[in-house]
Amino acid sequence: MDQNTRTPTLRPVPFVEGAGASPLALVEGFPDHLAEIMDEAGRHYGGLALRVGDGLSRCWLARSQNPYRDEITAIAGHVQQPGMALLNLSYEWTCTSGVAAARHGSGSRLLRTLDWQLDGLGRSVVVASRQGPAGPYNDVTWPGFVGVATAMAPGRFSAAINQPPMRVFSSSFHLDWVLNRARVWRHSGLPPTHLLRRVFDDCHTYDEAKAALTETPLCLPAFFTLSGIEADQGCVIERLEDQAHVHKAPACIANQWLNFSVRGHGRGGDNQARRDIMAKLGGQADDDFSWVVPPILNETTRISVIANATDGTLVVQGWEAGEPATQIFTL
Repeated sequence: MDQNTRTPTLRPVPFVEGAGASPLALVEGFPDHLAEIMDEAGRHYGGLALRVGDGLSRCWLARSQNPYRDEITAIAGHVQQPGMALLNLSYEWTCTSGVAAARHGSGSRLLRTLDWQLDGLGRSVVVASRQGPAGPYNDVTWPGFVGVATAMAPGRFSAAINQPPMRVFSSSFHLDWVLNRARVWRHSGLPPTHLLRRVFDDCHTYDEAKAALTETPLCLPAFFTLSGIEADQGCVIERLEDQAHVHKAPACIANQWLNFSVRGHGRGGDNQARRDIMAKLGGQADDDFSWVVPPILNETTRISVIANATDGTLVVQGWEAGEPATQIFTL
């Protein structure tokens, strides 16, 4: 018996196409999903932090001439609650991702989970089918979010973002958080989720996407997992602001540096164990979520994704508190 049959009350994952799939349209079309996210953000960050962080985020978006600042401003104007700019620049998640040749069928396949302490993201996940200059792509996203964290472009590529450890500058985690944010405020490079959106909008091929993810300046470090349409098209890209190291598939990443020697505060738990499990899976995982097991699955897991751009397959499930929160979406 599958999870959907066993738990029929699970919320379906909405699939939105056309004009209704834009970031602003998702806000207008799914007010209940957005309200859940904003309520949880208020509890998680606190009202003062949301207001102060929102103001600083708006200033940085303007000063850096961020290409998506007008979209964020329009969404914030519709929501009329503090926090939208801050949440669009938040990058406080942990993840486990892997890429390898597909076990069944052809091409390369991306496996990915995203963890975040912000409750409600699993229940509120949406798949938005969008059209960029380079072609269509399916974005695993949330109402109010303008960047891309995980997506699949049929016939082109799939990709996802993981977060590296936070740099260490002092003996205090909280001071280091402030110092790391100060580095971001001084930098005009793109946030990683905004770069990934640009890649899905503008890149026609795996090679174009790989070059953009490797060479485009960022405002802070990131890990990208990229999967193409050929069995040998796949890699994990470790990124500093202006440097990159590429690991050819089969490859996987959690929230640890593999090649760069950067002292940092760990993200999430059981990093090595999560990566070891993903490495053992390689391309042998079934096209379901039987591979989402502890510690890959944990209390903060919010989404799991299987993506294969060769045949246009996308499988998504939302999670809360270590349990399924949505039905399994399959495209």
